Amino acid sequence: MSVITLTLLHPLKAVPVQNWTFEPDTTIRVGRSMDNDVVLYSAVVSRRHLEIRPLGSQWELVNIGANGTYISGKRIDKVPVVDGMIVRLATSGPQIKIQIDSEDLQANANLMRRKHSASLKGKDPAKDTIVS
Repeated sequence: MSVITLTLLHPLKAVPVQNWTFEPDTTIRVGRSMDNDVVLYSAVVSRRHLEIRPLGSQWELVNIGANGTYISGKRIDKVPVVDGMIVRLATSGPQIKIQIDSEDLQANANLMRRKHSASLKGKDPAKDTIVS
């Protein structure tokens, strides 16, 4: 299994705004709630919008938000993650590019393991992103 990087894209220019890198075998939670691994402040993003889960030697993306998750304009429920794919949270929400790094790059990558915590104590401001 490979490390995975999520990149929030600028809403108008499709350039990177912020990156999050996760180790293999980590379930990644994305949404508006503070206890997610990736926190996005946007009215169209659900408190718990999507999860990216390890599945054998690959990853799968699962929509759990009420406003949906979209790939190429099509609403998805559950799909395998493909390197370079771009997902949109809700029809008009933020876009996230997903990159899967090869095993060779893992040794050189600066990994950040995100610990899931419902507590606001020790809140990591690097996880927070404001999206208008």
